[in-house]
Amino acid sequence: MDLHQKNAKVFKALCDPKRLAILEQLRSGEKCACVLQEPMDLTQSGLSYHMKILCDSGLVVSRQEGKWTHYRLSKTGRDKAVELLLAITTPNADQGGGGPSWDQ
Repeated sequence: MDLHQKNAKVFKALCDPKRLAILEQLRSGEKCACVLQEPMDLTQSGLSYHMKILCDSGLVVSRQEGKWTHYRLSKTGRDKAVELLLAITTPNADQGGGGPSWDQ
C-alpha cells in the first residue's frame, strides 16, 4: 500500500457523520460494541463496518472480551493523524514563493 493510500484512511475515518459520532462517544472511555450500537441506531453489521474503518485508520483500537469487542481511542493514532494534517497543510519552505499566501 502506498503512503497516500495509507494516509487517506485517516481522512476516510473522519469524513462520515456516524464515525464522528462514534469518536465522540469514545471520548469518555472504552466502550463495548453493544453500547456503541444502541444510540447510533445501527445494526451490528453497520457498526462493524464503521469500526473497521476507524480501526484501519489507527484512530481507534479494539480488544476482544468474550463475544464482544471493546473499542477505545488511540493516543498514538491521534498523534499520527495530527502530524499528518500538519505535514500536508504546511507549505514547503524550500520551494520558494510564487503562489498566493493563505496565511491572511
